[in-house]
Amino acid sequence: MIGGSAGSLEVLFRLLPLLRPDLPFPVALVLHRRNSSDSSLAELLGSKTLNPTQEVEDKEPITPGTIYLAPADYHLLIEQDRTFSLDYSEKINFSRPSIDVSFESAAEIYGPGLVGILLSGANEDGTGGLMAVKRAGGRAVVQNPDTAQMPFMPHYALTHLAIDHVFDTIQMAAFINSLV
Repeated sequence: MIGGSAGSLEVLFRLLPLLRPDLPFPVALVLHRRNSSDSSLAELLGSKTLNPTQEVEDKEPITPGTIYLAPADYHLLIEQDRTFSLDYSEKINFSRPSIDVSFESAAEIYGPGLVGILLSGANEDGTGGLMAVKRAGGRAVVQNPDTAQMPFMPHYALTHLAIDHVFDTIQMAAFINSLV
């Protein structure tokens, strides 16, 4: 699961083309975006990768190899039956979707099999979620703050918990491609 805010789209535009087309697991993208965002962002991201890419729909089964985008203005949750659930509860860290909410939900379901990746951004969202990923036995990865357009988000995570890996975009792609 990948979370990001300001500056993260640039990273994804460079990262997605580097991902192998036969990923054996799903990738969920939780990005802070305006409430008025339309679903063309999923098409734009999809144009950067050979993997099927789509915006999440409520109660949709999670399919390996697919890249999912959390819709604007909904928290993205993972259910026990490994389907997505969309939630319209209050904003967390001024954000909906909240990276924390999604990472925490995924950590409950995927436990040690989860990798949480936090990209560029300008607030604290994502750090609490990465803590939940670590508590569940998963791995926490952040974008190297020196390469982030908005370094606050990955830097905040680095100063508040033990991060497993700090990567630039090329290293991040190689890491994701190496996961089984």
